[in-house]
Amino acid sequence: MSQLIAAALFLLASHFGISSTPLRRSLVARLGERAYLGLYSVIALLAIAWLIWAYDRAPYIEIWPTAAWNAAVPLAILPFAFVLAVAGLSTANPTAVGAAAATLGADAVRGIFRVTRHPFQWSVVLWAAAHLIANGDLAGIVLFVTLGALAGIGTMLIDRKYARKGGADWQAFAASTSNLPFAAIVAGRQRFAFAEIGWRRVALGLALYLILLGVHPWLFAAAPLAAL
Repeated sequence: MSQLIAAALFLLASHFGISSTPLRRSLVARLGERAYLGLYSVIALLAIAWLIWAYDRAPYIEIWPTAAWNAAVPLAILPFAFVLAVAGLSTANPTAVGAAAATLGADAVRGIFRVTRHPFQWSVVLWAAAHLIANGDLAGIVLFVTLGALAGIGTMLIDRKYARKGGADWQAFAASTSNLPFAAIVAGRQRFAFAEIGWRRVALGLALYLILLGVHPWLFAAAPLAAL
């Protein structure tokens, strides 16, 4: 278990300790933007690989039992998570790495970004939260809390970064969107436009969900439907 905790702490520290501190600016100044992104990507991949390796070898220590109700939570939530992920990755993202602050503004808000300005990160939060409820062992708690925190805190750090450098364009973008999904729509600052998301993205997200559900027993040695 100590190996898993160390891997989780390393993932969080390497991510937030580099990308969200003055160290990033120092590394970019020395290496250049492209070399920095390459180095950071290698570190991130190694950190995630270590986390998965340690999780696979961690002992099973039950904190709460798995029942039909909590086993059903991922089945209900993950379709939305997959749609969020597909829509977020297939729609031009004005806050993506390398995007210029000039691409921001109220006119940049389209499709899934009317729902949340961080759709992919929220898909990871939903995925992690659903699996956390369904897996009541200590290793699962460490894994899913770590990945959920990585994505959830990441949304706030992205907002903070663009608040510093985005100027009036960011202010307009932030004022017409929300970090929390649907918050801007509920507040009347935005509208839901399904046509901009499109049936193709929804269908692809649901298809990927069903495919992963089918191969889940072979990939992860766990059959979600069998627990119901």
